[in-house]
Amino acid sequence: MTPRRPAGDLEPTEAESRRAARERALELLYEAEAKGATVADVLAELPLAPDALARELAQGVEAHREHIDEVLARLVAPRWSLARLASVDRAVLRIGAYELFEVPDRSQALVINEAVVLARRFGSDDSPRFVNGVLSSVAAEARPPAAGPPPEVGLPDDRPPAEAGPSGDVPPAEAVSSDDAPPTPPLPSPPAPSAEG
Repeated sequence: MTPRRPAGDLEPTEAESRRAARERALELLYEAEAKGATVADVLAELPLAPDALARELAQGVEAHREHIDEVLARLVAPRWSLARLASVDRAVLRIGAYELFEVPDRSQALVINEAVVLARRFGSDDSPRFVNGVLSSVAAEARPPAAGPPPEVGLPDDRPPAEAGPSGDVPPAEAVSSDDAPPTPPLPSPPAPSAEG
């Protein structure tokens, strides 16, 4: 029988390594924003390069930041502005939005869950719920449900064909009222802006 190693000697699991990389990406983005620098500038100052996933996330957010910020700003408006959110919450949202838009092979549930974990660990008490709500809206836009088969054209068998009106137009078979669509739930309130941002 192999002796057990102390818990401190265990190699981190893949999930723990990914979470640590996301935390490092959050730190890099936070530092870049606080210094008014680019991610490349922050990376160049480091004595050791961070994990590949941390670099990919931070650089990916920076490369796609204009699109990411446009989407996030639209989703939190008109009640809030992206600039008024706490820096940590803003960085967490940017990482999640980057992954949802630009890395389609990563699970939507995993991306949102990891963002909520970051928000819980580094944000305020209200951050996890707010991040979850905003990123769920981002996911609906970034990864819409796959389209099913096209609807069948024609009328049901028990319905007679519609008569043409005076202009020769045939009225539509059925109109779906927008009242029949499920309501979109409102986003939760954002955490109060911190003194930092």
